[in-house]
Amino acid sequence: MQVNDYQRFGDFLKGKRNEREIPMRPMAESVGISAGYYGDIESGRRCPVDREILDSIIAILKLNDEDKLTFYDLWGKARSASPPDLTEYINDSKAARIALRVAKDKASDADWQRFVDQLEGKE
Repeated sequence: MQVNDYQRFGDFLKGKRNEREIPMRPMAESVGISAGYYGDIESGRRCPVDREILDSIIAILKLNDEDKLTFYDLWGKARSASPPDLTEYINDSKAARIALRVAKDKASDADWQRFVDQLEGKE
């Protein structure tokens, strides 16, 4: 069985919830959705939740920065969208949109890594 993007998101979500020892029903109630819907998300049968609920889940699970970025990336991939922490930035920055459009056909991962290193002051 091939794991789909919904399942990857659901597996990550379930793993983090279990690490915090939060039962599924109270978790669902805390974010304002039914336990059945929440269970479907964790099992990969439904599309991940909207941004507001996503942010509530992040707060309840007390995700660290690395896990939060992974969570956003998995959410974006499952929804065939940009990770939600980047969407507003991309929409608000014409230069970022231009750079991404140029890079999508021309930049390698190594090019991007050099750019990241430069931004972080490593070069």
